Amino acid sequence: MATEPLGEGEDNVAFRAGDLIVRYSKASHPKTRADRVRREAALLAVVAEHSPLPVPRPVDVDPEAGRMTYPALPGTPLLDLPRGTREELAVSVGERLGAFLAVLHAIPAELVAGLADVDETPVDVWLDEAVEHHAHIGSSIPVEHRAAVEAFLESPPPDEHPSPVFSHNDLGVEHVLVEPATGEITGIIDWTDAAVCDPAGDFGLILRDLGPAALDAALRAHGGGVDAERAAYYARCGLLEDLGYGLTFGRTAYVDKSLGALPWLFPG
Repeated sequence: MATEPLGEGEDNVAFRAGDLIVRYSKASHPKTRADRVRREAALLAVVAEHSPLPVPRPVDVDPEAGRMTYPALPGTPLLDLPRGTREELAVSVGERLGAFLAVLHAIPAELVAGLADVDETPVDVWLDEAVEHHAHIGSSIPVEHRAAVEAFLESPPPDEHPSPVFSHNDLGVEHVLVEPATGEITGIIDWTDAAVCDPAGDFGLILRDLGPAALDAALRAHGGGVDAERAAYYARCGLLEDLGYGLTFGRTAYVDKSLGALPWLFPG
């Protein structure tokens, strides 16, 4: 069956073959590649039993080849929709993502033990990386936002994160599929980075990509226990990372969404 390139990230490259998605791990070491594919396939089976939203369901897993094959989920990545459409859908999508995260966060850690890493990256490392990104992209930030960015980078990070929970850990709009006409979420993809981690992390990506009203809706749907200020910290660090990624690799959609988020994350 003929395949066509679908997309490529830091960890995987994907192709479409008819109604199937064929995804290959980019890990260079054979054992690492096999372990990642084997673990993610097993993790997806656990997530599928709990998730209120569709997730990939592998039908063929070949760890030695670093390959996973699953039926394509319907819908379009939110990243690929016009900014105006994302703004119209932001609150309803944020609400559904908040309820989705509430379910993920309630999955007992023992069910994902050995399948999902424990991500305990210190919060100051996020800030250090944001400083590094800024050193390369600072001149691309519009003048009216530069002072706010620099003030953030000079501020102390929040306290170390609270008790970790299982989460997607990379819930940007590129991984949220929707039906454009209705805004219905049709799938959550790319679980490579899923981990037991700070519960505020994915809320930071909701704020970064969809705005404050979406974050408020997500927090209400989640039911509490997530620090909005911590989410904002992750959002600001994540914006600088995504802007740097977009500029470095010529990914215009990442640049555009990052520049569009500056008014609510780094107001002039």
